[in-house]
Amino acid sequence: MTRSGRAIPALMLALLAIGATTACGKRVSRIDPTAVTDLSGRWNDTDSRLVANELITQSMNGPWLTRYTNTNGGEAPAVIVGSFRNRTLEHIPVNTFIGDLERAMINSGGVRMVASTQERAEIRGEREDQQENARADTRARMAQELGANYMLQGEITAIEDQEGREKVVYYQIDATLTDLESNVRVWAGQHKIKKYIERARIGW
Repeated sequence: MTRSGRAIPALMLALLAIGATTACGKRVSRIDPTAVTDLSGRWNDTDSRLVANELITQSMNGPWLTRYTNTNGGEAPAVIVGSFRNRTLEHIPVNTFIGDLERAMINSGGVRMVASTQERAEIRGEREDQQENARADTRARMAQELGANYMLQGEITAIEDQEGREKVVYYQIDATLTDLESNVRVWAGQHKIKKYIERARIGW
């Protein structure tokens, strides 16, 4: 009787422990990286990709590109992406956004993309090393870099409006393309995102 009485509570405790472990467990599912997902309503990878594609489409349709190719024998201009400032109060991985912009611009086929300042420094180091350590017929030549004709820059701003359980987040992304020789802005683009977020009755 005593052994049985002790065994039942022990069994119940074991079952409760298993149930608690299961309840606190985590389920992970793989999804398509290009799938549109909005869990928090904050800036995410979908926003980064879609905004980059929209801005580059706008810029490629601008008259500046036709003017340049017409006056340079059909040659595509060289573009470098400069800084994009995050003016919002949330953390936005700007480098990921810049990468999306570069991919969209390269894939457009309308321009030649120049490596960033940091990337060029690494490439120059490799090129200098080749002058001493690589066979003469395989060395990358010095002073053959392509200078950029234009720089793409911009900023991301946001406005939040909240009342009770409802919240609206408005993002505005502005971009400009500037002639590096004359400092003349040859193109200005803008894209806006507005998100409506409704909070659950108990917590977010």
